[in-house]
Amino acid sequence: MVMKSAWMINTLLGLLLVAACQPSKAPKTEEPDEAVVPVRTVKVTEETRTEPIVVAGTVASKEEARLSFKVGGMVARVLVREGQAVRQGQLLATLDMTEIDAQVSQAQFAADKAGRDLKRVQNMLRDTAATLEQMQNASTGFDLAQQQLRIAQFNQAHARIVSPLNGTVTRKLMNEGELAGAGSPVLVVSSTQPNDWVVRVGVSDRDWARLRVGDKATIRLDAYPESTFQGTVTQLAQAADPTNKLYEVEVRIAPAGNRLATGLFAQVELQSSRSRSYVVVPVEALVEGTGRQGFVYVHDQGKARKVPVTIGYLDGQQVLLEAGLEAGSEVITAGSAFLTEDAKINLR
Repeated sequence: MVMKSAWMINTLLGLLLVAACQPSKAPKTEEPDEAVVPVRTVKVTEETRTEPIVVAGTVASKEEARLSFKVGGMVARVLVREGQAVRQGQLLATLDMTEIDAQVSQAQFAADKAGRDLKRVQNMLRDTAATLEQMQNASTGFDLAQQQLRIAQFNQAHARIVSPLNGTVTRKLMNEGELAGAGSPVLVVSSTQPNDWVVRVGVSDRDWARLRVGDKATIRLDAYPESTFQGTVTQLAQAADPTNKLYEVEVRIAPAGNRLATGLFAQVELQSSRSRSYVVVPVEALVEGTGRQGFVYVHDQGKARKVPVTIGYLDGQQVLLEAGLEAGSEVITAGSAFLTEDAKINLR
């Protein structure tokens, strides 16, 4: 009996020892559910708009001439000053004619000698004292001398600058006594006729594609802050400026009785004749943006999906998008600041 009790005690101790060596199991805990963000959405709409193109430019004359001498030489006289009114055909500047007149005289002497040589060979040919080849060479020499004389006389005639139009001297680039190179501008003359004033502006390739010759424009000049001028697009550049990569647009401006001058600063609002479709969303739907690129969240089967969009322009509390969304999508407005990609959402 005593032995049986001892065996039972030893067995119980062994079981307790095995149980003590077993690793303890942590109690099971329930995983928390993913947070659900309450949001509000609006349906995306589509609108067709003709938004204006606002750019800055300067007033210039459509008829502008950069005048220079045909040949190089010393400037003898400049007969006008900047801002002076000139008429068509008026003499504006001349070169020192000493060298040019001497070249004409030299060419004249060569032409006279060639003429005498030709006559002498003609007489010798009749007496069979000259060959046909000598006659042909003399004739060619005479023709060459005549052409050289014509060149010298042409240069002599263009050693003076005459105004090609009625206008104003806007720039005087050289003074008396300076050495002028052939073709180097000496004076700039601009027409001052009412129909010759234009505003030149630079636009991006996207805006250039929307414009057409004949589109209307509204112009404001700093010189006349209380006045508004009307204009019309008359010319679109077919190549971008290599410096700023913009396309030049020429807008004819109606002075409306006001006095204009080259270089006046102008603010131009171009009205494109071509409309464009935009997707419209509330401004609070934008969560990020850099330049014309931004992001919005849309409702996609109970989750938030982040979508990149291209911004056209802002119109008050609305954003007009050029790309990224389609009409009918549900864009998230209220609660978008607390969202992440694929976050669960609850419409409220």
